[in-house]
Amino acid sequence: MSDFSMKVGDDGVAIITWDTQGKSMNVMNMQGFQDLDKLIDEVLANDEIKGAVLTSGKAGSFAGGMDLNIIAKMKEMAGDNPAKGLFDGIMGMHAILRKIERAGMDPKTNKGGKPIAAALPGTALGIGLEIPLACHRIFAADNPKAKIGLPEIMVGIFPGAGGTTRLSRKLGAMGASPLLLEGRLNDPKKAKVAGVVDEVVAPEELLDKAREWVLSDPNIVKPWDEKKEKIPGGAPYNPAGFMTYVGASAMVNGKTQGVYPAAKALLSAVYEGAQVDFDTAIRIECRWFVNVLMNPSSSAMIRSLFINKEALEKGANRPDVADEKVKKVGVLGAGMMGAGIALVSAQAGIEVVLLDQNQEAADKGKAYTESFADKGIKRGKTTPEKKQALLDRITATNDYNALAGCDLIIEAVFEDVGVKAEVTKKVEEVVGEDCIFATNTSTLPITELAKASKRPEQFIGIHFFSPVEKMLLVEIIKGAESGDRAVAKSLDYVRQIRKTPIVVNDARFFYANRCIIPYINEGIRMVTEGISPALIEHAAKLVGMPLGPLQLTDETSIDLGVKIAKATKAAMGDAYDDSCDEILFSMFEAGRLGRKAGAGFYDYDEKGKRTGLWKVLAEKYPLADEQPSVAEVQHRLLFVQVLEAVRALEEGVLEDIREGDVGAILGWGFAPWSGGPFSWLDMLGTPYAAERTAALAEIYGARFDTPELLKEMGAKGQSFYARFAKQVAAA
Repeated sequence: MSDFSMKVGDDGVAIITWDTQGKSMNVMNMQGFQDLDKLIDEVLANDEIKGAVLTSGKAGSFAGGMDLNIIAKMKEMAGDNPAKGLFDGIMGMHAILRKIERAGMDPKTNKGGKPIAAALPGTALGIGLEIPLACHRIFAADNPKAKIGLPEIMVGIFPGAGGTTRLSRKLGAMGASPLLLEGRLNDPKKAKVAGVVDEVVAPEELLDKAREWVLSDPNIVKPWDEKKEKIPGGAPYNPAGFMTYVGASAMVNGKTQGVYPAAKALLSAVYEGAQVDFDTAIRIECRWFVNVLMNPSSSAMIRSLFINKEALEKGANRPDVADEKVKKVGVLGAGMMGAGIALVSAQAGIEVVLLDQNQEAADKGKAYTESFADKGIKRGKTTPEKKQALLDRITATNDYNALAGCDLIIEAVFEDVGVKAEVTKKVEEVVGEDCIFATNTSTLPITELAKASKRPEQFIGIHFFSPVEKMLLVEIIKGAESGDRAVAKSLDYVRQIRKTPIVVNDARFFYANRCIIPYINEGIRMVTEGISPALIEHAAKLVGMPLGPLQLTDETSIDLGVKIAKATKAAMGDAYDDSCDEILFSMFEAGRLGRKAGAGFYDYDEKGKRTGLWKVLAEKYPLADEQPSVAEVQHRLLFVQVLEAVRALEEGVLEDIREGDVGAILGWGFAPWSGGPFSWLDMLGTPYAAERTAALAEIYGARFDTPELLKEMGAKGQSFYARFAKQVAAA
């Protein structure tokens, strides 16, 4: 059965309805394009049809975009000459959209043609907006929940079905840049103000208004098909346009540091396309789009940030047990972490009991939600009524009896085994036997903490990242005795609060901290070696890390680093590497605790803004006469993280490489352009990675030793996603 159907009314207007079978929202596939093409041919060939309206059979939405599973496989499907195959295939899509746009008009006179309108009931993303942009007028229902835009840049590609060229010529490069380069999404009214849609109408009038317009004998020639096209804001060779493109180039390079190929390709397509006629511009856009698809970064980002992320959010690794949706959650500890957990839980509609040692502390934790809602009201994101409903879901208390009826407890008290054991016992005296107990810890072993529980099979770790309301990842840690129901309850809860979960087994620092701590330590170690702090920080950002290791230390606080160092040394004994302790401990003793203290590896002004690296660093650790290359610094910073990811997989801490890649990007910002540590190793090739790490180990020490798994894969020339494909498919 086709995803597209057509019905011609008595007035001669054809209503083409897009209704993807088996999906809650329309997504485009190759067959869908062919079916739409046939219906457009029928509209243009049938003299009784006066025009058409393209709409959706899905309530409240038009389309979610192209099926990214198809985009991810397009290169494989393109044959022996993938670049040519991709170009020809994408130009075929352009031909269909161009057919809609030209609508049978005479190519020389622009006379004739049949008007085709798009009627959007709601959300229109990606190809779901590119098709309407090819129509002659876009009507959008006044649906405040709808999102309209082109978010492709967020997953490593750019709008490649004409959206880039059409939007930049419709709005001008400046007007289109937030939508194209930032992936900004707007509700219908804001989309109209931006010039993306033409009319916003009441939902019940959507089809009638579109139909009326089709019958009004409108002018359907697009500005770029007029003989004297004028691009808003000016073309690149126009003085005003020249400044726009210079500014856009600076902005793109400033934000991407040159490591995200899609943004640069998009800007190139717009710049080059604006200097030629529209049909040539479409070919230019297509060539740049193919260039991005041929770059391994795009397929890695699509796989990790869309396909894998979506699979994990849908419960790819969830045990086969009954639904464990959370109804009432108890949050122990109303500090920053507990307050954030209470907020996101209440936002998900879950009843929350926020408990602390005294009522004042509990109330302060609840006030965090009130402050958050007040900010939302100022920005027009929420209403006083919604704020009150949010606050009504949270009970702030110091009475453990209030936890009765909770089906999930999340403990977020002080990071001390004794304190956590005490509250575990108090809670279990109150809650029912089916209640799952989760501890939010970033370092303490779950198996050890579970010893305080009468029901260790119902004890598990749920590691949130700070700030809770902003960070997308939640790390679920299975202790030695954690049962399937505890895992399922944790996963279902994380899905309720709209976060992305990864499930790992218990081990020191779990997965995320296991990888990020070596990154921080490597940066600090380089300072002690006399490597320029500025070189370290810039090299990190130039390879795609959101923060350099020194800035990250300031953000997370130096006293936390000291605390972790002491705990790790106590646990590891002689095996502990103390090469970073001198600098950390001396800064701690001097009160340079990072941003919160206004002094750390960086200096800060009274508003907390960084003013530059701490100059005393250069006095304490004089710069070496010979500085390493940027690439050498980058390899040290990346490989020290990646090798821990491989070891985590090798040791069974990670059970799924998808979780390793998604967790790395969402948890600590590992170079998103790479698709994550395992995707990056696949890009490099395991033979080279094994050889390079062996060389680094010889120069810098055992932390770069090549894991046996990587050695074996390098010797066999295997990639991680090929070797573990069966595991991924089975999940």
